[in-house]
Amino acid sequence: MTDELEQQDGPQRLDRKVLEALVCPVTRGVLSYDATAQELISKAAGLAFPIRNGIPVMLVDEARRIEE
Repeated sequence: MTDELEQQDGPQRLDRKVLEALVCPVTRGVLSYDATAQELISKAAGLAFPIRNGIPVMLVDEARRIEE
């Protein structure tokens, strides 16, 4: 018997509990979730942290700088 993974169209959704538990590693502030870009945004730090394969990568070296 084999398990088949369901494929989803479009970006993956991040679990709300995970989002509520995560904070910016720089400011310890709130993050917002951009489902389209698959990123967690820290407006205070000006950084966007990527989500890869459904896993948030909370490393400053991996973050993208954002401008406001």
